[in-house]
Amino acid sequence: MSTQHKPHITVMRSQLSRARGLGSGKSGVAHWWAERVSAVALVPLSGWFVIQVFRLAGASQPEVAKWGGRPVNATMMMALVILTFYHTQLGLQVIIDDYVHGKAHVPASLLMKSVIFLLGVFGAISVLKLALATTRGRIAAS
Repeated sequence: MSTQHKPHITVMRSQLSRARGLGSGKSGVAHWWAERVSAVALVPLSGWFVIQVFRLAGASQPEVAKWGGRPVNATMMMALVILTFYHTQLGLQVIIDDYVHGKAHVPASLLMKSVIFLLGVFGAISVLKLALATTRGRIAAS
């Protein structure tokens, strides 16, 4: 009884040839740039928001609502909400890509994106509701 074994041939392959087919080396560059650009855009928006919070300290609810209903302030708040949740999603995606592997990767990614999306929509609707209610005069009447 002879068992026939296939000869094992050791192939010398370069690191580049081993990495081929494992994804594009360029795909991370766009993600990296998006993180950096959103972070840079968040710096002045966050600074503006902090200054406004200190400025409005002690103001009444109708005064704050009137402030939030002004087009410039509503636009700045909307940009802050959108960019904050976009930047958060980018950062959490990197964490999931680095630490969640196998079958859990796709569900973790989808769950994270869904939660971030819903929180972002909630924030955007809140800003819109404030801006639209103020322009209709509902806040001033209350």
